[in-house]
Amino acid sequence: MKPIQLKREIEKQLDNENWVTSFDREQETLRIIDKRVDKGVTINLGNLAPRMKENKDQVLQETLKTIKEGLRLLTAEVNLAGNERHIFPVIRATSFPTETKDGRKLVFADHTAETRVFYAVDQGTSYSLIDENMLEKDNKTLNEIQEAAQFNLRSLKHTMKEDKVAGNTFYFLSMDDGYDASRILNESLLKEMDEKVHGQLTVAVPHHDVLIFGDIQNETGYDVLAQMVFQFFSEGRVPITALPFMYEDGELEPIFILAQKKPKETKKD
Repeated sequence: MKPIQLKREIEKQLDNENWVTSFDREQETLRIIDKRVDKGVTINLGNLAPRMKENKDQVLQETLKTIKEGLRLLTAEVNLAGNERHIFPVIRATSFPTETKDGRKLVFADHTAETRVFYAVDQGTSYSLIDENMLEKDNKTLNEIQEAAQFNLRSLKHTMKEDKVAGNTFYFLSMDDGYDASRILNESLLKEMDEKVHGQLTVAVPHHDVLIFGDIQNETGYDVLAQMVFQFFSEGRVPITALPFMYEDGELEPIFILAQKKPKETKKD
């Protein structure tokens, strides 16, 4: 399905009189604005078109859900007070904007050279990133938000799927709750996995819907890890980083050049 055809399919089901659409043929993007607040969401139809070949109805419904929920959040008032149990950390790439298009400064903290931590109020089917205005309005501090987010993160379940490749074991955490990648901030989980593996523990957050642990026991494991993480990165709705990390002594170190970063001996005593 061509982007222009996808545009028409979407517009047929956007029945709110306050929503106005505009299509950029060159960029193949559809922007939907709520004229009450003069803000909106932008969808890249060029990226969606190939996926439509596999399951047109599912992709279309997912896209409509994303659009409608995004527009709903533009007019919804978000309060921090009383919602402390619904505050969570959100991992994003360091290239992710720290300020919204309308000038609101988002609350964030540094994490690694590749990642940054933002904070959000969970609203069921989506979440709203916390900005400085919210802190001021509800008389909250960044430290209070961080403590609440870490506490709530530790309460999340972390069931994993396991796959063995050439003597290496990979663990995939994907609970589809919006905070899969955020679990990289759960230090107790990282220590638990470090004690579990027999070789070098690696951790990857290619996109926000998955967290990948690797028990790397030979050189082939690093090659598999690199290919795997890049594939997930290229397919994710919210890409984070294609670089995996080595976890050692409680620290995460990005693996930039695999051939040079491989430890000669990865077996534990």
